[in-house]
Amino acid sequence: MSTLNLKANIDRPDDFYEALLNAHDGMSKTESDAFNARLILILANHIGDRGLLNEALAKAAE
Repeated sequence: MSTLNLKANIDRPDDFYEALLNAHDGMSKTESDAFNARLILILANHIGDRGLLNEALAKAAE
């Protein structure tokens, strides 16, 4: 099992944050929530490591 990386690890994080905000542009709250859910599931599938995903869930709940 890998260890959850909580250190900055995104190339040009401000650009990613802007792209994430732009992806939500014009969406209702319901559409935005559904988009976030789909994005989370896509990224969770990419990670694939159940232990790592459980660690991320626990960290997010703190």
